[in-house]
Amino acid sequence: MLAARIITGVIFGTALTGAILFAPSPVTAGVLAVLWLAGVWEWAAFANLPAAGRVGYTILCAAAMALGWSWLGDQGLSVLVVAALAWWILALVLVLRYPRSFSSTFVALAGIVVLLPSWALLVRLHGDAARGAELAFTLLIIVWAADVGAYAFGRLLGRTKLAPAVSPGKTWEGVTGGVVTAGLAAGLAAAWLGLPMSRLVVLGIATALISVLGDLTQSMFKRNVGLKDSGKLLPGHGGVLDRIDSLTAAVPAFIVGLWALNLIG
Repeated sequence: MLAARIITGVIFGTALTGAILFAPSPVTAGVLAVLWLAGVWEWAAFANLPAAGRVGYTILCAAAMALGWSWLGDQGLSVLVVAALAWWILALVLVLRYPRSFSSTFVALAGIVVLLPSWALLVRLHGDAARGAELAFTLLIIVWAADVGAYAFGRLLGRTKLAPAVSPGKTWEGVTGGVVTAGLAAGLAAAWLGLPMSRLVVLGIATALISVLGDLTQSMFKRNVGLKDSGKLLPGHGGVLDRIDSLTAAVPAFIVGLWALNLIG
C-alpha cells in the first residue's frame, strides 16, 4: 500500500507540476478542470445521487466552469473569494459540531461551493498574476509539504486526536509536523522567487493550517454516507478528491494572503 501510494503520488505530482509550470494557461485550466470534475463526480456520491443525477451534477458544474472561464472578471473574482471564505467559516463550524446528518441537497450545494471557486481562483492566479505559474506551484508545494509532514509526523508521533468524530486518524502532532514542513517549503519558495521570506513563511503556515479544514470537511461528508475513500481512481490514495481536498480550502486562503501581504497586486 505504501509503495502504491508513493508511486501514484510521484506520477500525480509530476503531471500536475508539468501542467502548472510549463503549460500555457488554457492548457493548465483544462488539466485542472479534468481533475476538479473528477472530484465533482466523486462528490456526487457524498450526496447519494443516482447515476443519472451524478451525470447531471457533473455536467452542471462543467457548464459553470466554462461560463466562469469566459466571463469571470474582477468583480466576479471578488464574489468567488467572499463566497469561498464564507463557506469555509461555515465548514469549520460544521466540523466542530459533528456528528450530525446532512441532506443530499445540502451536500450537493456544498460541493459546488467547495470545488468551483477553488478551481476558478487557482486558474485565475495561474493566468493573470505576475509570476502566476510560480505562485500556483508554490501553493501546491506548500500543501504537498503539509500533507507529507502531517502523514510522517502523525505516523511517528501521533497521540492526540485532532477531530476523532470526523477523522480518527488525524492528530495534533501530525498537524504540527505538517505546519513545520509547509513553513520550510514556503521559505524555499521565497528564496526561489525572490519574495520576502518572513511574509511567505507566515502565509505558508496559515495556508497549511487552513488546508486541514479542506481535508476534514471531505472526511465529514464521507462519514455522513459511510464512505472510506472518495473513489478508487488513484491507487494508494483513493479518489481524486482525496488528493485535492486540502487544496479546495487552501486556494482561497492563499490568494487572500497574497493580497493582504502585498505579495501580488
